[in-house]
Amino acid sequence: MSEAIFNKIKELLEQNGADFRVVEHESVGTSEEVAKARKIHLGQGAKALVCTIKGAKNELLKQFFDLESDTNKINVIAILPADHNANLERLAAVFDAKKASLASPAEVSELTDCVFGAIPPFSFNEKLFLVVDRKLFGRFSHIAFNAGLLDHSIILNADDYLRIVKPKLIDFAHLATEKTL
Repeated sequence: MSEAIFNKIKELLEQNGADFRVVEHESVGTSEEVAKARKIHLGQGAKALVCTIKGAKNELLKQFFDLESDTNKINVIAILPADHNANLERLAAVFDAKKASLASPAEVSELTDCVFGAIPPFSFNEKLFLVVDRKLFGRFSHIAFNAGLLDHSIILNADDYLRIVKPKLIDFAHLATEKTL
């Protein structure tokens, strides 16, 4: 859907001297299938969820993000390892919020210019704040993600991602085999 997003990411990485490569593959439906297509471990995948956080304390949000106005509702793109699940209650708790919920497909498209499955771990929309679960880092030297297109992935050095993107690191995910507390 968004070759413009793909090109923007590729240009950003090239301008910043990142260690990355582009992998073209078939458009597949699950994280497991795309990991096979990329020839990587499932845990290297950076899964992106667009979420709405409601009822957050404005002062706390301002500590995390550069907000221009008072608000208690924000949209975030929450990034986690593909072998993990998001705990939306934990995500809400990070911001002392009442609720975190997944955005609708229409909201995802509007905020990211991407379809589900093609959302990269980058935000080019000032109304969409980026948070990343710390567990994405430390296990593998490289992360992998679809970059705006379902049939193109980027495999990127994890340290370069942190250096270039400077995401807000939080804890909200758990291994897919673990139960939510």
